[in-house]
Amino acid sequence: MAELKKASEATRKASFLRWIYGNLTCFSQEHMQTFGYLWAMLPVVDELYDSDEEKVEALRTYTTFFNTEPQIGSMVVGLTVGLEEARANGEPMDAETINGIRAGLMGPLAGLGDSIIVGTFIPILLGIALGLSTGGNPLGPIFYIVAWNVLMYFGMKFAYDQGYSLGGSAVEALVGPQSAALRSSIVMVGTMVIGAVAATWINISTSFAVEFGADSSFALQNTLDGIMPKALNFFFVWLCWWLMTKKKISPTIVMLILVIVALVGCITIPGINTSIFNPGLSY
Repeated sequence: MAELKKASEATRKASFLRWIYGNLTCFSQEHMQTFGYLWAMLPVVDELYDSDEEKVEALRTYTTFFNTEPQIGSMVVGLTVGLEEARANGEPMDAETINGIRAGLMGPLAGLGDSIIVGTFIPILLGIALGLSTGGNPLGPIFYIVAWNVLMYFGMKFAYDQGYSLGGSAVEALVGPQSAALRSSIVMVGTMVIGAVAATWINISTSFAVEFGADSSFALQNTLDGIMPKALNFFFVWLCWWLMTKKKISPTIVMLILVIVALVGCITIPGINTSIFNPGLSY
């Protein structure tokens, strides 16, 4: 009985490192992560197959379009290493089946990864880093760089290994029917984190004030604080959300709009000799 072909630990490690480093290699709208995926599978295919013809045929499987969230998406790469082992050992596993599994998983895992990584995990790390950066302390950016890279590496390694060792069951736990509660919880946590970050780190106030006499004046910021503290923070965060989600305006255009609002707000209003915003500039 012929010995079963199996990707060695060194080969799987090489595959993982290629994915973690090159998942966005030659990124384009046509191919997205295709070439990074292909490069990650190259050492696996090279070890499992003997002839060049078999290697070329196997690699053609990974030339089709692929795009997902890179960190959670490591699970798909690990999963296909196991599928490639099955095909190399003669099991009924063809390119169409492998690509069907890849295409079926990349969308749900992308949504899950964006919720966990982009929507929750990164804002939490940035919130901690911003707190440590108070007063220009370099500990903030150092913390973020170190924490992100360490946690990202081990998190991706765990996802890759789980995809390889557990196969479809590991993914089913994340994208199956049981994941509904998990997704709702992630969205709720992400919403609370973004709200806390907006209330804590965004500081928008107005300097608009009118003097009615020696003993009488009106300060708009005091009135807003009496109605709802941080009201301007809430309004501008809501405005950015509305422009990007409802009006489909790109983040770059939204930032330009905020710059224009700030510039216009700094112009002194004729007859009142004050402006809406006070940038604190001196010349």
